[in-house]
Amino acid sequence: MNTKPLYFHRQIADALNNDKLRASLAAVRDNFISHRADAITAYNQHGDFEQLREQGRQIRDESVRDMPDLLRTFQQNAQRAGATVLWAKDSAAACRLCADIASRHDVKLAVKSKSMASEEIELNDALSECGVEVVETDLGEFIIQQNNEKPSHIIAPAMHKRRAEVATILSKTISTKGDDAESLTRGARQYLRKKFLQADMGISGANFLIADTGSALIVTNEGNGRMTTTLPRVHITLAGIDKIIPRWRDIPTMLGLLTRSATGQRLSNYVSISTGGGQNADGNQHAYIILLDNGRSRLRQSDCRDMLRCIRCGACMNHCPVYHTIGGHAYGATYMGPMGQVLTPALQGLENAPDLPHAATMCGACEVVCPVKIPLPSLMRRLRRQQVRQQQRSYREKILMGIWFFTARHPLVYAPVASVITRFLMIIGGQQKRIHHLPFLNSWFGERDLTISSGKTFRSMHKELGL
Repeated sequence: MNTKPLYFHRQIADALNNDKLRASLAAVRDNFISHRADAITAYNQHGDFEQLREQGRQIRDESVRDMPDLLRTFQQNAQRAGATVLWAKDSAAACRLCADIASRHDVKLAVKSKSMASEEIELNDALSECGVEVVETDLGEFIIQQNNEKPSHIIAPAMHKRRAEVATILSKTISTKGDDAESLTRGARQYLRKKFLQADMGISGANFLIADTGSALIVTNEGNGRMTTTLPRVHITLAGIDKIIPRWRDIPTMLGLLTRSATGQRLSNYVSISTGGGQNADGNQHAYIILLDNGRSRLRQSDCRDMLRCIRCGACMNHCPVYHTIGGHAYGATYMGPMGQVLTPALQGLENAPDLPHAATMCGACEVVCPVKIPLPSLMRRLRRQQVRQQQRSYREKILMGIWFFTARHPLVYAPVASVITRFLMIIGGQQKRIHHLPFLNSWFGERDLTISSGKTFRSMHKELGL
């Protein structure tokens, strides 16, 4: 699947014409929303979730503010515990480091727990080019890997697939005795356990990097993360520098926000914490931690730095009407939904994702449900203003806006032009008083019709009423 943020409009059209996708999105949307609501209601019986959100915001604000110092502290503590800490400025550097580690330890097979950072840098492709087979072990990621797709959601990568499609996809790789969920899961588990035992290297991300202990924490519901971090002789933790949190005691607050916001759970089934390497309790002979920048330092210096508070829970997209209309692939980037509409332009450059800040109804649901109170609609507006300042508009848009600007500033021109346009639209609208197509506005009319008025302008009606 070859999608890019630059092709957003084309990808929207494909998504809107995909009936299977729309049905899949509708089937899971209400579950995400209701599970989160139930979890928060239960929490509020003995606590205050809004107070927990505020505590989380403060922790993440501190993390962003003190990021350089916290990362240095993390490096010192991780290396003291036996891990090797490496720094990657961008995607190419991170892939090169992983390939070097694989070559140094003669790695032929790597198992990978779900990691959005690895998706961001396209690590699987980079390792495959070096002769390393990479197997995704999260069930959702495993499904879409067999179909050569990208995740459509940061928490539920295969949410766009129905069970029948999943059965067809998995039948190419695993043997099952049925196409029900239990049989498919059992078949995938049997296949993946062999890979865990054969793997030379494990790769995982990190939900949080804990500065005062040098630890990396991941949460999973399938146990694959713990198998990935413990069984192979070599383990790589690949994490963005924004995953840093100051203290061990911050973990309960952050986990309480993350799991309730993501899946509606009080706590995920597995919380795995890795500290150090060598003869550590996890048993890895070699443990590496790669700290990925890839634009995050630049984002920290911008007026969208609040986006670095994000803990990747997916709540914003779970409640976004746009996301649940077009799905994740239409965004053409690793991060989708409201968070992606800010994060993708901020990391990749606004010129490479010019339409994403506009892909919102501005209903504000994303800000309301964000566990760390990121003002997502405000950040989108900042990016829009930045576009205007940089004049990142199409040639046609500049001409049309120029004509409108001139006309609106000259009433003697505006009145006759408005009258002519109104009458013209009334004529081509016909008896139905609806316009279905105009040659120079194909993209607009591709998804909607224009209802025509009686042919009178506001000025003429104002004059007739004697106001």
